[in-house]
Amino acid sequence: MTAAWTPVPQLGFGQVVHARTRPARHQFQYGTYFLLLPMRTHALPSAAWDWQPNRAGALSFRDEDHGAGVPATQGGALPWLLALLAAHGLPDTGGDIWLQTYPRVWGYSFKPVSFWYCFDKGAEGELRAVVAEVNNTFGERHCYVLRAPQWGQTVQADKQFHVSPFCEVQGHYAFCFERQNQDGKSSLSARVDYHDAQGLLLHTRITGALQPLNAAVRRKALWAYPLMTLGVVWHIHRQAFALWRKRVPFFSKPEPPLHSATLSRPETP
Repeated sequence: MTAAWTPVPQLGFGQVVHARTRPARHQFQYGTYFLLLPMRTHALPSAAWDWQPNRAGALSFRDEDHGAGVPATQGGALPWLLALLAAHGLPDTGGDIWLQTYPRVWGYSFKPVSFWYCFDKGAEGELRAVVAEVNNTFGERHCYVLRAPQWGQTVQADKQFHVSPFCEVQGHYAFCFERQNQDGKSSLSARVDYHDAQGLLLHTRITGALQPLNAAVRRKALWAYPLMTLGVVWHIHRQAFALWRKRVPFFSKPEPPLHSATLSRPETP
């Protein structure tokens, strides 16, 4: 399988699944969609694209929503990502870099997690890193830098960042990424399982069937989910209320971590 997807912006239609195992079982899922952008070339004009990033629109993307908040006119998010990788021993090889993220919808955006897929340069184009960029509802951000991930295999990183008031900042995450290409159709799946001292506590999965981002696909997304990003925030608060009613313990927000990124655990022999 080659390293990257077709080098045009993609939209992935799928689902978010979330399941809690204890102290009260709680599960939900809902339909969603996400962008998958080729970040090496996304800012370059292209006659083949009828959609361009960093422009106003019902469904849009802006570089300043990521990383250090630098707009495209000042270099955008890619230099931040490359500096982050280099700081963790992963210098730029010039390979493909793709960003899976929620778009702005009608100008509004909230991105609980975005994934940067970073490939080696060359014919094989192996996946060399994934950066999970996590935001909480307090306006804070933290990144998990996952070195040498393999499709379909788990990579672990210690939890360092407060996301939910119903989970303590302890334990670790287990990340697993999968992609399929069958009969010319591509799909992508990102799984994040949270384990505390007692074992698996939360299972989360985001899946999507990929389609090239054109006018028809944008209309499909907006008709199906006209307020998608507002819906993300609505679901977060509605499910928090449901957990409160089930008397799941509540934990106060700690101070954010001193470092802005956490490196994945070393591979075990």
